[in-house]
Amino acid sequence: MTFKRPYGAGLAALAVGLFAATAAYAEPTVNKGDNAWMLTSTVLVLLMTIPGLALFYGGLVRSKNMLSVLMQVFYTVCVVTVIWAVYGYSLAFTGGSDFIGGFSKAFMMGVTPDSKAATFSVDANISELVYVCFQMTFAAITPALIVGAFAERMKFSAIALFIPLWVTLIYFPIAHMVWYWPGPDAIQDAAKALAAAADGAAKTAAQAKLDEINADAGWIFKKGAIDFAGGTVVHINAGIAGFVGALLIGKRTGYGKELMARLVRLQRRLQPRSQRRRSPRHDQLLRRHRSRRAVVDVRGVDREGSSVGARRHLRRCRGPRGRHACRRLLRRDGCDRPRPRGRRGLPVLLHRREERARLR
Repeated sequence: MTFKRPYGAGLAALAVGLFAATAAYAEPTVNKGDNAWMLTSTVLVLLMTIPGLALFYGGLVRSKNMLSVLMQVFYTVCVVTVIWAVYGYSLAFTGGSDFIGGFSKAFMMGVTPDSKAATFSVDANISELVYVCFQMTFAAITPALIVGAFAERMKFSAIALFIPLWVTLIYFPIAHMVWYWPGPDAIQDAAKALAAAADGAAKTAAQAKLDEINADAGWIFKKGAIDFAGGTVVHINAGIAGFVGALLIGKRTGYGKELMARLVRLQRRLQPRSQRRRSPRHDQLLRRHRSRRAVVDVRGVDREGSSVGARRHLRRCRGPRGRHACRRLLRRDGCDRPRPRGRRGLPVLLHRREERARLR
């Protein structure tokens, strides 16, 4: 074969060599776009937890408990992150049994910048460090969701003990059972080895290897569950834990006795305008608040002279001038020496006397 151009033979030889090398060694590659999107998703999930979830739960409790809820959520993220790097990733995403993994990757053993993690697509892997960080954010937000179920009702020391125990005994086994599997690349390689086996012994060994790879997966995953969004591992898991925790702890202190101002305001906003009704407790507190401000109704009472100025100072009842005005009106009604009852006592006493006079 001759070539009219001198560089034609070199290009042909290069193309043949590249094709042969690709056919002989086809290693899964890491796509930069997949890595970038996984990093973006990791940051978004982390922002959902801190400050997102912390501020959301803090806005639903009373002002005096805002700091405690923030501290509980931040502590949860910090301690779960450390546990995940020590042994959590190894228990969730290594082979062991159908229910829990092993310690082959404890302290991130074997996880390097060059190691890869399988996806659901053949020959499309991502960096294992990125995968570790991505799964770490889900491990952190799941117990943080439980904190809202018993907000204002659990001490911080109890939270500090509950969170590590829950993620170790509940979250890591569930994550292993639902999400762990060897990946499509390992299954495809075993299937190709089985197809390329020539004699019976080689086929038996290849079939045994394929069965071993298919069996190396989580128990729920082998049942056919595919959880892409974390509905099983995160939401159902945290929801059941929060429900059981709320049942065990019981109602919060002050429930039904103290006005949960933030909760009442939120409930009124969520209800249609035609169905917004105040509770009897809310009306009682509102009437007490108005009576303490001494918004006295003087309809039907003829006031002249100095009593007009007294009523003008009575509307706010602040300072000695307001109290003096109350005393003048009480003396006019026949109470010469009213018993002082604090800064707000005189307006309340005057209000009660006028109500009694109106009822007569």
